[in-house]
Amino acid sequence: MALERVTILGSTGSIGVSTLDVLARDPERFEVHALTAQSNVEKLAEQCLAHRPAVAVMVDPEAGAALRDLLQRAGVGTEVRVGVDALIEVVSGPEVDVVMAAIVGAAGLLPTLAAAEAGKRLLLANKEALVMSGALLIDAVARSGAKLLPVDSEHNAIFQCLPEAYTCGDAMHSCGAEGIWLTASGGPFRERPLDRFGEITPEEACAHPNWDMGRKISVDSATMMNKGLEVIEARWLFALEPEAIRVVLHPQSVVHSMVAYTDGSVLAQLGNPDMRTPIAHTLAWPRRMGSGVSPLDLFAVGRLDFTPPSSERFPCLALAYHALEAGGTATTILNAANEVAVEAFLDRRISFPTIAQGIAATLDAVTSSPADSLEGILAADAEARDYAGHWVNRYGHRP
Repeated sequence: MALERVTILGSTGSIGVSTLDVLARDPERFEVHALTAQSNVEKLAEQCLAHRPAVAVMVDPEAGAALRDLLQRAGVGTEVRVGVDALIEVVSGPEVDVVMAAIVGAAGLLPTLAAAEAGKRLLLANKEALVMSGALLIDAVARSGAKLLPVDSEHNAIFQCLPEAYTCGDAMHSCGAEGIWLTASGGPFRERPLDRFGEITPEEACAHPNWDMGRKISVDSATMMNKGLEVIEARWLFALEPEAIRVVLHPQSVVHSMVAYTDGSVLAQLGNPDMRTPIAHTLAWPRRMGSGVSPLDLFAVGRLDFTPPSSERFPCLALAYHALEAGGTATTILNAANEVAVEAFLDRRISFPTIAQGIAATLDAVTSSPADSLEGILAADAEARDYAGHWVNRYGHRP
């Protein structure tokens, strides 16, 4: 079996680190071709020393220069490139077979689209690419013959519960499925009194009870915007209408999502909450490989609970459904405003409840337009970020 050459976009983040862990378990099948990061010189240098990729890309030029110096002094022959254009080049070349798209946020849009257009096996962990440009990405996959496989644990669970011949972007109804259940842990504040939400600190919001994630995604999980973005992602991956995508709170994070069929059956994928499971599934699909994740012990779990989410507790989820139903660039505006608001919260410039308020204000103020071109999508993203930034400066307050 020929080696599959893998490029990881965002290798220093939690998904990237887990991907390298899984790849190292089958060195006879996988070879790390390129690793990329924004500015984390020390971590990327460490990864280059361990995995010896042909190429490393740093988006930040100063960080790239520092990485090049470190690797030269260590005698590592990895070629260092810099900038967004280098990200696009490194996913598009014929020497790459598999691309793990794990850059967090809108920054991952352009290289993810480039990988789709180049016909790669695209492992999608960057949900924002579909949130911002769902139709464009799905169309690019169809035109190029790329293979799109979802890495998010919820969408990967749904994919595993569909027939093997199913292709992302096709209508689920053709295989007898009528809808999906996206499970959500509810984050660290699912039982916290609402009148104490103004006291929430970034440290508390980043302390997820079940998953080990980056700071931005952890805050999104606490507000349930992460689940809202997943609803939008599911709409494009599985060609579903919003009413066919339901969210259920499941605090154990053992059932990762479910598919409901027309005959009354509901199929679920279960496992321990560890991202190495969906990563291994997408790397090896349609076969299976070891992931390093412990087997699920149902006796230790003991019980599985399911409750509906409260719109009062999680207004960001309702905002995501609203943007999805509005269509056009509304989901791009939603995502941009959320990124600005979460950054402000992590910087302690606004309170936790203000995140949803800023997103709602931006959705009201910035007009949605057809999402039929990359230029239009990027323009909507920029306008929303500008408005949300001004809103935070004017109405935000230190918690």
